[in-house]
Amino acid sequence: MVNTKHVKNSGYISLSFRGEILTGIKFLTFDCYGTLIDWKSGIESNFTKFFLKSSVEKAKVGNIIFEKYVSLEASEESNYKPYTQVLEETALKLALSFGLESFDGEAPKRFAASIKEWIPFPDKRQTLSEMGSRGLKRIILSNIDKDLLKDTLRNGRIEVDGFITAQDVGSYKPEKNHWISFFEKFGAKREETLHVAGSIYHDIIPANELGLKTVWVNRYQEKKPANVNSTYTIRGLADLLGILDSLK
Repeated sequence: MVNTKHVKNSGYISLSFRGEILTGIKFLTFDCYGTLIDWKSGIESNFTKFFLKSSVEKAKVGNIIFEKYVSLEASEESNYKPYTQVLEETALKLALSFGLESFDGEAPKRFAASIKEWIPFPDKRQTLSEMGSRGLKRIILSNIDKDLLKDTLRNGRIEVDGFITAQDVGSYKPEKNHWISFFEKFGAKREETLHVAGSIYHDIIPANELGLKTVWVNRYQEKKPANVNSTYTIRGLADLLGILDSLK
């Protein structure tokens, strides 16, 4: 058993792991928003830009935009509809929940369109490129529409080998259709797949239920539920390189 508890790489520190050796891994599946793209900053900055028109409104909302948005969005995804619609309706419900009234009627659409420009995390490019050079297939499994994801990948210069979207499978994670479609489309086996994601709810729990090895990328220093495990817990994608290096 290899101890990587204190592996360091590019300023990140591996937090914990279950001690499983990652042998035979051929596919890395990634969530996109919150893992490769800074979902939290994108939501907060663009909601502020399009909905908060005064310092009084900003003070009224405070620092709970992300927390409330995530909760509202999950309820919007219980039945499938295009993610553009999910973005618009979630942002509008969030604004109304804060009692906001002065925003422009086009604000929900502008918020939804902004996702294509949300900023990638700085470690994504080097890590994804290195994973590709090692012969690993990099596949995104994302709760989004295909056109929005394609624009995000292009604008963020994100290099992957394929993707499965909510539009492709007609449902949103934590439903397991993304993974089922991935296994069928790419001919992957569960024991060959490592799932890498920032969301416990959308990704780590269902991936665990499918028997996959998992990497929780704890970008936002969240507290992990006591009853949820991941094979590894890391602070950023650079740690993924350190883990795989240590297991050679």
